[in-house]
Amino acid sequence: MHELSIALSIVEMAEEESERQGGARVTAVHLKLGPLSGVVKAALESAFGLACEGTILEGARLQVEEVPIVGFCKRCHVERTLPSMQWFVCPECAGPIEDVLRGRELEVIALELEELEVPR
Repeated sequence: MHELSIALSIVEMAEEESERQGGARVTAVHLKLGPLSGVVKAALESAFGLACEGTILEGARLQVEEVPIVGFCKRCHVERTLPSMQWFVCPECAGPIEDVLRGRELEVIALELEELEVPR
């Protein structure tokens, strides 16, 4: 399950950013995920929970924005959202979609941080 190694990398990156921000607690990680990324959303969510255990991210939420597959139709000269990752044809003209513009994403786009209380 390569989702666990991906989750561990996300946690490591978030921990590094937390340190740069003075040790702030990470409460959420926002991620863009496309169907062509090769990552199964449910498996990544499960792996993320495991990867966070015992870290500054323990209890953090993984917010996944699913990105549709978008390709450019050369016949219509326009971007089209594809209804399936098995059928790369334009939903309007049925022409082949050769240029995939979106749908491969696996990208951390934001972290939600909570400043730690400093005892006085």
